[in-house]
Amino acid sequence: MTDPLAGERHLGHRTGWLRAAVLGANDGIVSTASLVLGVAASGASGSAIITAGIAGLVAGALSMAAGEFVSVSSQRDAEHADLALERRELREDPAGELDELTAIYAGRGVPAALAREVAVALTERDALGAHARDELGLETDGGAQPLQAAWTSALSFSIGAAVPVVAVAAVPSGVRVALCVAVTVLALAALGAVGARLGGADQRRGTVRVVVWGVIAMAVTSAIGAVVGSAV
Repeated sequence: MTDPLAGERHLGHRTGWLRAAVLGANDGIVSTASLVLGVAASGASGSAIITAGIAGLVAGALSMAAGEFVSVSSQRDAEHADLALERRELREDPAGELDELTAIYAGRGVPAALAREVAVALTERDALGAHARDELGLETDGGAQPLQAAWTSALSFSIGAAVPVVAVAAVPSGVRVALCVAVTVLALAALGAVGARLGGADQRRGTVRVVVWGVIAMAVTSAIGAVVGSAV
């Protein structure tokens, strides 16, 4: 018998690492480019600009890794706590949990008698899995992955941050700022398109969204750098 789901390609399994990768790369490109442009606008030397960019790359990658690990670990702890509560409730009041599962299916439009049959069948097969999925919206064999989020964010941030750093380090001072802006905009456009494609979203909308916010961040930082540079 042919599997009716064999030809379907869902993208939900990508959300964990895709979110961390896109966030890390976008933050790496925007924050490092903004830092470099802000320092350049202050009138700093070429070596100071490059040093600031490298420092921003290293500090940002470590910060992203730590932040993702802590935040996703908190999410995982909350998920584990919910599952532990369900285990206890299933152990102490199985009849009440069966009624609860039945009510969930009936509330979704399944006829009452059929909802009861489905609840009984799923409870006999995997009671905790049924409650985790249909009551809590969780999967007992999946969930938050702190280490995956941490290394994905750190790596993608480093790759993104390397773009403006290499751009300012490889050219003379006269064209440094212009090239950094151009390369950063192109990198943001590519990131928006790739992220949208991997997530199954509209590529044009994703590209415009990423580029617009990146340009705003660079413009504001450059303005602040120019003001501070002239003041000190």
